[in-house]
Amino acid sequence: MNDPMAGWFEQAGVRRQHRRMMHEDGEQGLVLFPEKEIPYLGHAAVMALPPETRDALIARHLYQYLLFTVHLETKVVNRGVAMMAHDEVGYPVAPALRLDALKVYCDEGYHALYNLDIIQQVEGVTRIPVLPYDFQPRLNRLDRTADRFLPDHPRLAHLLQVVIFETMVTSILADLPDDPAVHRVIRGVVGDHARDERHHHALFVKVFRELWAQLPPAQRTAAAQAIPHLIHDCLRPDLAVFRGSLRAAGLPAPLADEILAESYSEEAVRATIRDASRHTVRLGYSVGAFDLPGAADQLAELGLDR
Repeated sequence: MNDPMAGWFEQAGVRRQHRRMMHEDGEQGLVLFPEKEIPYLGHAAVMALPPETRDALIARHLYQYLLFTVHLETKVVNRGVAMMAHDEVGYPVAPALRLDALKVYCDEGYHALYNLDIIQQVEGVTRIPVLPYDFQPRLNRLDRTADRFLPDHPRLAHLLQVVIFETMVTSILADLPDDPAVHRVIRGVVGDHARDERHHHALFVKVFRELWAQLPPAQRTAAAQAIPHLIHDCLRPDLAVFRGSLRAAGLPAPLADEILAESYSEEAVRATIRDASRHTVRLGYSVGAFDLPGAADQLAELGLDR
């Protein structure tokens, strides 16, 4: 397999990109985030809100998406790739892969930086304030899954989290950069991220295959059972942040809860998770992970089986 990070010094965003800037004029009629990616915007109670209130909901959804990235890159992905760089994952890491891990570390830190930069720029231009964002519930879910399936192997759990996040394909990263209805600076930032992540995806397919080949049988079985739940933990939306935005729009708490229940049905959430994780699940199948005892049951329980 070719080295996915071979051209990093010449091609990585952190090595060659200029700072993207949000401007107040020149993009009238464009939106900050695709409305099709915000399920609750189509609810009748939200449709009835004044245009400026709906615009604020869209801006806050953008903030929430970008803040998720800031926290994910710094608290989950960089934790795992730092272990790889320091050769602390519990299996031998080749020198070249340790260097690649630090390249990813730099990329992810840069993604977090320019996402936070754009949040602050948009907030300054629109005067729509950023609400507090709590990433801790997601970390708690990931920790509970690690404790349940891999209590004696926390580093393996952390590395699997990175593999899962880095091999997912979201519709936002895939589609938003080419959406002409969205502000150019937002399309540019998401497109920058997507270009780097294509290299990361290829790298972590390789990392997972090498890791799997070195795991002893008992750890393979535990990891295979954990993977579906880690996927679910990674991708399940945290509705509390959306509830806070709806409340900030002036909607009463019971109505906000009703809107979210109708907009994020369990069936719809599972379909989104299944679509975004399809490459990760396929990767697990390719090494026989889901043929191990109990793994297929966990996959089926969460609706991630074929």
